[in-house]
Amino acid sequence: MKKGLLYAFSIVALVATGCTEQIDTSSRYVFTEETITSYLAKHDQYSEYFRLLDEVSVSTISETTVRQLLSARGHYTIFAPTNDAIQEYLDSLVKQGLISEANWDAFPSERKLDSIRQVIVYNSIIDSGDDYSPYEITSLPQSTATSNSVEIPLPNMFDRKLTVQYTDIPDSILINDCVIDEKNRDILCINGVIHSMHSVISPSNNTMDWLLKQYILDENSNFVVAAKMVQACGLFEELSKNRDDAYEELFQSNKIPKKNEETKGETATFHTPEHRYYGFTFFAETDEFWTQAIGKEIKDITLEDVMEYLDGEGVYPEAKRDNNYKSEDNLLYQFITYHLLPERLSPDKLVFHYNERSYSLSKKAPTVPVMEFYTTMGKRRLLKIFESAESNGVCLNRFPNLDNERRGSYHELSCDLDKEGIKVGQPNLEGVNNIRNGIIYPIDKLLWYSDNTRDNLQKQRIRWSVPSMWPEFMNNDIRGNEITDEKHKNVYIPHEDEYKYLEDVDISKDTRFNYWTGRGNGWQNMQGDELSIRGLTDCTMRLPPVPRRGTYELRYAIQCGGVMRGMVQFYWGSNKEKLAAMGIPLDLRQAGDNTLHTPNGNVTSVIGAGDAAYPDTNDDDYNAEVDKRMRNFGFMKGCNQYCAGAPGASSMMRASNICLRRILFRATMDPDETYYIRFKTVMDDDTRFFYMDYLEYCAKEVYDNPEKPEDIW
Repeated sequence: MKKGLLYAFSIVALVATGCTEQIDTSSRYVFTEETITSYLAKHDQYSEYFRLLDEVSVSTISETTVRQLLSARGHYTIFAPTNDAIQEYLDSLVKQGLISEANWDAFPSERKLDSIRQVIVYNSIIDSGDDYSPYEITSLPQSTATSNSVEIPLPNMFDRKLTVQYTDIPDSILINDCVIDEKNRDILCINGVIHSMHSVISPSNNTMDWLLKQYILDENSNFVVAAKMVQACGLFEELSKNRDDAYEELFQSNKIPKKNEETKGETATFHTPEHRYYGFTFFAETDEFWTQAIGKEIKDITLEDVMEYLDGEGVYPEAKRDNNYKSEDNLLYQFITYHLLPERLSPDKLVFHYNERSYSLSKKAPTVPVMEFYTTMGKRRLLKIFESAESNGVCLNRFPNLDNERRGSYHELSCDLDKEGIKVGQPNLEGVNNIRNGIIYPIDKLLWYSDNTRDNLQKQRIRWSVPSMWPEFMNNDIRGNEITDEKHKNVYIPHEDEYKYLEDVDISKDTRFNYWTGRGNGWQNMQGDELSIRGLTDCTMRLPPVPRRGTYELRYAIQCGGVMRGMVQFYWGSNKEKLAAMGIPLDLRQAGDNTLHTPNGNVTSVIGAGDAAYPDTNDDDYNAEVDKRMRNFGFMKGCNQYCAGAPGASSMMRASNICLRRILFRATMDPDETYYIRFKTVMDDDTRFFYMDYLEYCAKEVYDNPEKPEDIW
């Protein structure tokens, strides 16, 4: 099914009804010889829903109805609302003033009537395609150790991911904020499974700007002050963005290739993203925080009060204190934009857990620290998102003391009070709060890019997965997608002549920019995924900012020695049009045991990285000497934080002779400057692969610290 065709038009503002109806405790029905439609037709409590299925087409350009779709073979998950649920939903539309009476004849236009029908039908169906089974209760994604809300990997027919919420009540499971019937669930049919719902699933189709406007009008929203700051700084227009319609039209009209067939060196098909969505994450201090901080009731707090409070706290002392709030130099603008990321991060993907040391995919409990470094909106600054076994949830800008000695565990030993960071609260995803293009997370401490935060960032190694640099990878569910069919696992990003999909990457016409999620492959990569950029590679990427002015190393993670890997020259600088060549070309055919891999066999080559072939011994002085010798040649062993393989592997990257780090350069970098890096092939062979996994910034205070050498983690 082409989900892109199902996004027909903007839906009116909808409020999901509360799931308060008495749960049906009648006997559970299981018919293994029924189709979904034949089952629904035989049970009167679904007669309204069954009728709607025949009144809604599968897309705006198809005459096939959803009922016809669900009568054919397939793997569908149906969250079927009862007649009472649909009536309750119509009642809610009356309360909102959208219709005058709670019946289907009360809609003022056919367009609005069609939109409401689509809301009910499209949000109730997940199509698992040919490769996946429908979602029974036991196969729904499970909660994590720190969050009871998890998104279902496959989207519904509205291209929305529904959230599974687990409560303290036994057998009570919510989809968004709607309870699955305790008895009438897991109704198995020939072509799917039905779960009976006592409320209509209707996530809002509105955007973050709309939601913040509602918060301003509602003194009980808990985000009145935050919303007023966003409004004053002129950010509503940006936060209204949801979908790139120009890309949508080109893709649907086949003017952008829908897939890239790779047959040179390795046969694989990479699929182009169907959409180019925008998204946002807002970490917002609650109204309770502002009431206590300023000492006034919410209705009495003005922007001038906020400015006075921030000034008194020493926030951004170099920023202007005037009322030109839309200026990037203004204190309020710098403050609120540091709370915003240009990507939508769901609760289970604030940080990415996959193959870090000791992590279990089945237990999903944090172990060693995992962190993401994202670039905020407005003036480009780093925001660190952190979680560990000891952090008791996800935190912003946390800097604990780690057991990071050579024989350590890398777990937290302690955390100083001024480095504890800010705990990220659980978002409200009910009803109108469940917007299409973003999530708001409550925080209860003042968040700003303080000197303390910047100093601590500079005192640590900053490691990031390359795809995390691009908001498009999160907003379009590309990065680390858990679905393992070919379409989701192998992704092709169009080059410049086709469409500029990634705002921060320039891709030449002869470059085939491919991404593998790596899920289930057991690759020796941080978080399992990798970029496999092919052809006559030439691409330029904007790098994240550094926290402080100083000397930094930029390091490139290599999974080296692949028989089809190539060799590139890299360039770096602040003028994207005139980047300087840095060092000698990077040869990805070179393995850690000093062998050069070619299609015709192995050829010995000596570069000094061969020490990586020797694992650590019981003599740490010797191990440190090996590390120094490798650094003299511009190489480092792999990190000790991630497994050399799938989750649960016993061997870390540091022990692998193909997981190395190449020190690309050492240079002075400034936080107010924008830097770019370019990779260009030096081989006249378009079958070669250019590999990317993760990058690192490391300040001189860390890699050249005479008192405490840089750790191996």
